[in-house]
Amino acid sequence: MIPSLPILYTFRRCPYAMRARMALYTAKVDHEHREVDLKNKPLEMLAISPKGTVPVMQFSDGGILEESLDIMKWALNMPNLPLEEAQCITENDTTFKKALDRYKYPGRYLEEAQADYRGQCEGFLRKLEVQLNPFLTGETATLVDMALFPFIRQFALVDPAWFEAQPYPRLKTWLDFFISGALFQQVMEEHPLWVPGNQPTVIHF
Repeated sequence: MIPSLPILYTFRRCPYAMRARMALYTAKVDHEHREVDLKNKPLEMLAISPKGTVPVMQFSDGGILEESLDIMKWALNMPNLPLEEAQCITENDTTFKKALDRYKYPGRYLEEAQADYRGQCEGFLRKLEVQLNPFLTGETATLVDMALFPFIRQFALVDPAWFEAQPYPRLKTWLDFFISGALFQQVMEEHPLWVPGNQPTVIHF
């Protein structure tokens, strides 16, 4: 039996899952939180989403959303993003994310030096620094800010001392807004791993 509340399969530290949770919490969507072990993925999740990545959202009518951005759009009732915002998210999720992975894990990728991958990331950061005022679309944080934040946070954490010394005042203020805010603290609350048959973790607003 599928519960009446939407079910979110998630993993606390996954940036894609983070941004989905940020949208759900912002929109105050009651849901069942299923924290999964990515090394031992539950069969229930794989049955509805064989790709095996989080987040995945399951609805009471059997509908499934398998991509974080689709979950965000649904939660925030924004099915069609403005072109500029959609392009910004696409750049974050493709070229920036590819360079970020190589910057974070230099031992896995030996084609170029770590500093070269960092330089590739900085091209995107410079665009954001110019665009922020104080958020990416103006005075209020929106979907695009939440979609990018977990990845920019990861970049800053690779070498915090280096990042702090760089001339990105707007970007640092923007990061601090999210990192120190109640929303991020809520979505990063630790929950027990989901086990079939146990009492579910339900997020109510």
